[in-house]
Amino acid sequence: MKLIARLSLIVFTSCLLALSQRAVAAGELPDFRGIVSDNSPAVVKIIVESRGGGDPHGQLDPEDIPEYLRRFFEFRGGPPQQRPRMGMGSGFIISTDGYIVTNNHVVEGADSVLVRLIDRREFDAEIIGTDPRSDLALLRVEASDLPVVKLATAGELDVGEWVLAIGSPFGLDYSVTAGIVSAKGRSLPTENNENYVPFIQTDVAINPGNSGGPLFNLDGEVVGVNSQIFTRSGGSIGLSFAIPVSVVRNVVEQLKSEGRVTRGWLGVTIQDVDRNLAESFGLKRPRGALVVQVAEDSPADKAGLRDGDVIITFDGKDIPTSSDLPHVVGLIEPGTTVPVEIVRDQKRKTIKVTVGGLDADDSYALSTGGDDGDRGGRLGLVVETASPDVLERWGINGGVVVRDVVSSSPAAEAGVLPGDVITLIGSTPIKSVAAMDKAVEKLKDGASVPLRLIRRGSPMFIGLKLPD
Repeated sequence: MKLIARLSLIVFTSCLLALSQRAVAAGELPDFRGIVSDNSPAVVKIIVESRGGGDPHGQLDPEDIPEYLRRFFEFRGGPPQQRPRMGMGSGFIISTDGYIVTNNHVVEGADSVLVRLIDRREFDAEIIGTDPRSDLALLRVEASDLPVVKLATAGELDVGEWVLAIGSPFGLDYSVTAGIVSAKGRSLPTENNENYVPFIQTDVAINPGNSGGPLFNLDGEVVGVNSQIFTRSGGSIGLSFAIPVSVVRNVVEQLKSEGRVTRGWLGVTIQDVDRNLAESFGLKRPRGALVVQVAEDSPADKAGLRDGDVIITFDGKDIPTSSDLPHVVGLIEPGTTVPVEIVRDQKRKTIKVTVGGLDADDSYALSTGGDDGDRGGRLGLVVETASPDVLERWGINGGVVVRDVVSSSPAAEAGVLPGDVITLIGSTPIKSVAAMDKAVEKLKDGASVPLRLIRRGSPMFIGLKLPD
């Protein structure tokens, strides 16, 4: 019986091997050998030295490398009494005269940057410019006739497409991993809640040291820069994120010419449109970016955008969710006038907006009166006119403060909370209890209406539905 079982296993294994070989022969599985041989010479290992004392963010510390792997690594200099911190990453050459792309977090805080090629040549690199918002950096080495990679044409990557990464995970030079594109347009806000990169999500194995390395398509073109991973273990679990080539091109061109990056800026605070809000705005389905607040004297303000507008296309590009708007606006050259399609008062309208500029160092956050308290019977709210102190605190020119919410009322079901300051019902500004009473009185039974309110200083919209 054991002999039969072994023979069966051998036959089964042989069948699997034959099927695999046939699949490869039929072109069903990709052959990466040509991509690797053609592009590896232009992929570089980056070794960073920092004397600042802190561990460079996102970089690989030799102390984190398992003991049995340390013999593979080489670090510059002897062991001084106060040993400098070392970091490693990857990058790739984009021009024969020595321009190199990598991640900002690879070289951030660096005192010196060493670039090592596959043929073991080493060059000291100059940091031409960095862009923390996109996590990109541009370096240059003094050399000529260097091997280069080709950047893909933006917008040609599809979900399910095979991709390949080359880099130095844990310092293991020129390692190659492959996978597929899992999703596009992923939003990963920064610590400052900025969201200018529509990340490519892949299941390619990316680990510390791969940061800044290229992501290739099957044509051997760079479609992204490996930047982040999601992990609970410190290693790859199949969730990696790359900066798309459209962003790379834009940032590199500006760093080359100006040494800094200026992005398109609109000057609005936005939120997603849920099902209730979609109904209240007359949309057939949830879509677009709902304008919660317009910054004074911003491009949006000058163009006539208002609180409560829903942006559904910008410069001809669809805006499925609010997180898609910064991706589109950020790539537009400041000073460009573009069409913006909005929904206002349940009607579509197109306005022209001249996009402003957001410099690298700029920061814009886009994120009891004389009346007696009154009960908004139809909504189930107890409100009072906001005092001058409240108006000044939240930077608004009118509103009513919610003091109580009747249980099981339309307001309670919509999620209105005590302390919220209501500033808009539908398209009607609310500056007093009397104004609110008048606006509520005009609402039709069964209607869905958007409420704009300030909650702990943050403006937002919620959808409220009245009973039939």
